[in-house]
Amino acid sequence: MATLQSLAFYSPVSHYSHQVPSFAGMTSGAIRSAGSSFSGQTLHLSCSQYAPQRRKIQMSRLCVMMVKPTIQFIQGTDEQTVPDVKLTKSRDGTNGMAIFRFDEPSVFDSSGEVGEITGFYMTDEEGTLQSVDVNARFVNGKPAGIEAKYVMRTPRDWDRFMRFMERYANANSLQFVKS
Repeated sequence: MATLQSLAFYSPVSHYSHQVPSFAGMTSGAIRSAGSSFSGQTLHLSCSQYAPQRRKIQMSRLCVMMVKPTIQFIQGTDEQTVPDVKLTKSRDGTNGMAIFRFDEPSVFDSSGEVGEITGFYMTDEEGTLQSVDVNARFVNGKPAGIEAKYVMRTPRDWDRFMRFMERYANANSLQFVKS
């Protein structure tokens, strides 16, 4: 939340209310921001060195978007059921696998309305991790669950997956239990 508040200070509305005068034609002077303890050094510019009399200064603006970590089976439709996740990792640490088990997932309720299950998508602010290794479990001809596997082939894949799981766990009040 602090990030959003600090970004609001640099929003276009607050930017225009604190504009610094133009440098055009200035021969000397000091610039000091009213809201900052920083004071700049004296500038010595002659008009011949500063040929363009009016120059628009464009400021780049940083836009940070916080994305809630989600799991989807149909892109654009978040899965509401929180899965049971089991992790395995090779002894040398180069690869691993995550097995997600969903009991009575919400995708079965909406799959007829929005489309078919196209894969397993884990989305957060870094992007999307995906797998097509998805299997449905049926009991008496009715869908009862889904098992999805995500394979990590490099230590980099493992680290990326763990960052996603940390965010997903925090958003869904989960905790890691070592067995």
